Amino acid sequence: MIKIGEVVMGLFNKLKEKLLGKTEENKDSEITKKDNDIQATYDRGLKKTSNSLGEKLNSFLAQFRTIDEDFFDDLEDLLIEADVGYETAELLTDELRNEAKLKNVKDSKLLKNVIVEKLVELYEQNNTKDSKLILKTGDMPAVFLFVGVNGAGKTTTIGKLAKKLKDAGNSVMLVAADTFRAGAVEQLKAWGQRVDVQVISGNTNADPSSVVYEGLECAVNNHIDYLLVDTAGRLQNKVNLMNELDKINRTIHRKIPDQPQEILLVIDGSTGQNALNQAKEFDKTTKLTGLVLTKLDGSSKGGIVLAIRNEMSLPVKLVGLGEKAEDLAEFDAEKFAIGLFHELI
Repeated sequence: MIKIGEVVMGLFNKLKEKLLGKTEENKDSEITKKDNDIQATYDRGLKKTSNSLGEKLNSFLAQFRTIDEDFFDDLEDLLIEADVGYETAELLTDELRNEAKLKNVKDSKLLKNVIVEKLVELYEQNNTKDSKLILKTGDMPAVFLFVGVNGAGKTTTIGKLAKKLKDAGNSVMLVAADTFRAGAVEQLKAWGQRVDVQVISGNTNADPSSVVYEGLECAVNNHIDYLLVDTAGRLQNKVNLMNELDKINRTIHRKIPDQPQEILLVIDGSTGQNALNQAKEFDKTTKLTGLVLTKLDGSSKGGIVLAIRNEMSLPVKLVGLGEKAEDLAEFDAEKFAIGLFHELI
């Protein structure tokens, strides 16, 4: 639990220093410039969420005179509206209520610091070893399997990640295993041409596993570093979807026993609470290793990351913060927190 007396000395002040540009160490270094560029991507992508949350919370705190039960009830409603999730909102409110009573907190500015610190603490829980993409280590290709409902941004995410991996000096191949949607295959082929990587595809309505197997054969024979696999996403028929994903997994295991390295669920972050529901449904059908949240730049619902992490214990590994390929970023809790809360700091 957060100790009020320590709040201003904690991560809140660390974020404030970064936001105000007070950190002088290596400020002109190439690493710092790259870091600042990444932070700028987060700031742009989360602008709508930051403005919305900051405006609502600042307005809310300015209205109250005493911290009572009505205050905490209204705060919980505000957090729910900010798409942090029902369970997460209740958890946060209960901890803040207990801490305020324990320390007899009555100062709104100090309480705002506590609220932000607690939110940041939840984001920091995502900065675990499993929150980073598992990169290739052996001689065989690293296989990343992408799942998610149609329209969530799977194909675009794969294309953007292919560019990032290739720009880092890796060889990349794509597999169009969503064989029931011609549009998905053509979209992936377009990304392949754009990024200059080979795309393995089959006939319309072909068995997805057979296309995946062909991709595996080709990737192994050509010593490819990363094989990114696009799959279908039809939640309306969960049984068939589960069977299809299970068959694809078995196909991969037979060819490369320790793969797939990542099974990433791509969800549209702009759908808020519905994104959490989708994550829970897909988690029932396949063993996910992490999540990709897309389209965060087009909405004010970036708070959904909190709900997903708190309620599912699944790490968010990538976030889509804009339309450009470089706007697909590896999730960084600190940068996300700065982008999200700078209106409150």
